[in-house]
Amino acid sequence: MDTFSKQFIDFTISHQILKFGEFKTKAGRISPYFFNLGLISNGLGLKKLGEFYGNFILDKNISFDMLFGPAYKGISLVSSTAIALSSQKLNKDFNFAFNRKEVKDHGEGGQIIGYPISGNVLILDDVISAGTAIRESIEIIKSQGGNPEGVVVAIDRQEKGQGELSATEEIRNLYNLNIHSLICLDDIIEYIKQDDRYSQYLSSIEMYRAKYGI
Repeated sequence: MDTFSKQFIDFTISHQILKFGEFKTKAGRISPYFFNLGLISNGLGLKKLGEFYGNFILDKNISFDMLFGPAYKGISLVSSTAIALSSQKLNKDFNFAFNRKEVKDHGEGGQIIGYPISGNVLILDDVISAGTAIRESIEIIKSQGGNPEGVVVAIDRQEKGQGELSATEEIRNLYNLNIHSLICLDDIIEYIKQDDRYSQYLSSIEMYRAKYGI
């Protein structure tokens, strides 16, 4: 496991973003682990999260013109990542936008908050499960005249989507998009193997991967 992956998993566990136990997923599967970036609820945690995304994006040399985050979790992601990228250390300034769940019919109106969508747009989200939020984001970006350039998520669960392919592969093939993840399930398994505190969960996670993994 590389240093970045270990540091990010350390961060997610310390903020209870990554938990082990028994959880029901949106797809109805009983998962031995749960990942939820929505549990970040303080300034220092959000700052660090943005730095993880920002450093990852620059390290992978991902080319784009602006950031887009699907409501709701994507809102804090694109905000914190844009701030991190504009810091003195990273020195890259990018515009960002996110959508409303419901179109506003008064005031400034519309569905988009932030910079008008244009050019090549990088989508930021926490996890691809069924891929619904990413598909909606792609359609929103296209409808606004932008070009979906790629996707960055915190974790690739490496699970089957609607067929035998993973949700990540389905979206990659359907839209011809590059999809990047800070970590994947394999990283979590490797982490557990190296840390006795979580060894009790190893067998259940490996059984889950054997049943639902790709």
